[in-house]
Amino acid sequence: MTNETKHYAGDASHTGSYYAASANTKTLRPALNGDYEVDICVVGAGFTGLSTALHLTEKGYKVAVIEGARVGWGASGRNGGQIVNGLNASLEKIQKSYGEDAANFVGTLLQEGAQTIFEKIEKYSIDCDLKQLNIFTAYTAKQMKELEEKQVLWKKHGMDDHELLDKNQLKQHIGSDVYAGGMVDHSGAHIHPLNLALGEAAAIEQNGGVIFEKTMLMSMERQADNSQLLITDKGKIHAKKVVLCGNAYLGKVIPKLTSRVMPVSTQIIATEPLDDELAKELLPTDACVEDVRYILDYFRLSADKRLLFGGGSVYGGADPVDIKAKLLPNMHKVYPQLKSAKIDYAWSGNFALSFSRVPQMGRLEDNVLFAHGYSGHGVTGSHLFGKILADAIDGNTERFDMFEKIPWIPFPGGRSLRVPYSVAGSWWYALRDKFGV
Repeated sequence: MTNETKHYAGDASHTGSYYAASANTKTLRPALNGDYEVDICVVGAGFTGLSTALHLTEKGYKVAVIEGARVGWGASGRNGGQIVNGLNASLEKIQKSYGEDAANFVGTLLQEGAQTIFEKIEKYSIDCDLKQLNIFTAYTAKQMKELEEKQVLWKKHGMDDHELLDKNQLKQHIGSDVYAGGMVDHSGAHIHPLNLALGEAAAIEQNGGVIFEKTMLMSMERQADNSQLLITDKGKIHAKKVVLCGNAYLGKVIPKLTSRVMPVSTQIIATEPLDDELAKELLPTDACVEDVRYILDYFRLSADKRLLFGGGSVYGGADPVDIKAKLLPNMHKVYPQLKSAKIDYAWSGNFALSFSRVPQMGRLEDNVLFAHGYSGHGVTGSHLFGKILADAIDGNTERFDMFEKIPWIPFPGGRSLRVPYSVAGSWWYALRDKFGV
C-alpha cells in the first residue's frame, strides 16, 4: 500500500503552483484538428522542445510543437526557477567516467545554456522576473572543500565567475546561521520558469511556428518517402524530421526511451508575500540558493517577495501526501524566523534522472532525434540541448555527435529495480552528508 499519487495530465490544467497562479497568460492553445504537414515536429512543449523549436523557426523551418497538456505543464513550468550553470554530473565525474576529451568538450558548454536564456529573454522581451546571482551553500568543511575544488576546475575550463565565501561573507547574501560558507556564481540567475516557457512559446508563434496543446502522441510510423507520420489523439502530423522532448513525461509512448531515465519528483512551497524588511533579512542580495548535499534544498524570493523553498525527492515520480509537512522542517531550519509565515502554495513535479546524471542526446532513426535526462539541472541544460538539436537538424552536427557518442548507462536491475536501487543510494549519500564524510 502507498499513500502517494502518480502524476498525470488529467484535463491538462497546470498544477496548483504559484507559477500557474501568476502566469502572464492562461489562454489555452488549440489542439490539433485533422492532418498537418511540417518540416519538423517537436514533441513536448517544455524547455527542450521550446528551445529546439524557437531556434529552428529562427532558421526558417516550418515547425509544429505538440504537447499532451499545456506549454510548460511539466518540469519546465514547476521547477525552482534557478539558472544554474553546468550539468548535474560534475566535470570531475565526466572526466573519470568518459575521459579527458569528454570533460574538455562539456567544459566549453558550462555557461552557454544560461547565455542562451538571457539572449532569448532580451530578443523577445520576455517578462519572467529575471534576477541575477546564484549561490551554492555548504554545511560542512568537507563541502566547502568541494566548492573550492569546483572553482579551480571550472576556472581551468575558462569560467571565472565563482567567488568563495566564508561564513561571515555568506551572511551578506543569506540571513541564516546554518551554513559553514558558500560560493556565489555571478553569472547565475533566477526566473519565473512558467512565464519564460510561455514567452518562448509566443516567440515561436511570432516566427511562424505552431503549437498544439492537449494533443497526445500515440505512435509514429516511418513512411515510404522516409518522412515520419505522427499519430495523435486529435489528428496526424506528417514531418520530415521529429524531435522527442518529453523528458520525464514522455511515458511509454516511445519504448526505446522509457528505460533510459527515471522520473523523480521534487517539491516546492511558497509562503505568503513577505514584508520588505523580512525579505531583505532573508536574502539581502535577492540571490537564488541551493546547498550542495545529495538531496538538497533550494530557495529564492519571487517577484512579489514570497520565499519559494524546494527540496526532497521521490524516486519513481510520485507525489508525497503532504508536501508542506515534508518541506517545512527544512525551511524552518534555515529560516526559523518564518515559523509563523503562511504557506499559500505547495506543489510537486517530475524531472528525468539518468543513472550517470549526464543528459542524453541521440537518434532513434536518422530523422528522429531526442534529448532528455537533465537530472535536476534542466533549466540551462534544456536550452543548450535545444540549440544543439536545432543546429544538428540544420546540418551542423559536430556538438550533437559528441553528446551522442557519450554512452548511456542503464539503471542496475533495469526498470524493476531502478527505484529501490536509487532509494538505497540516496539514503547512503544522505548519511554521508549528515555526518560530513
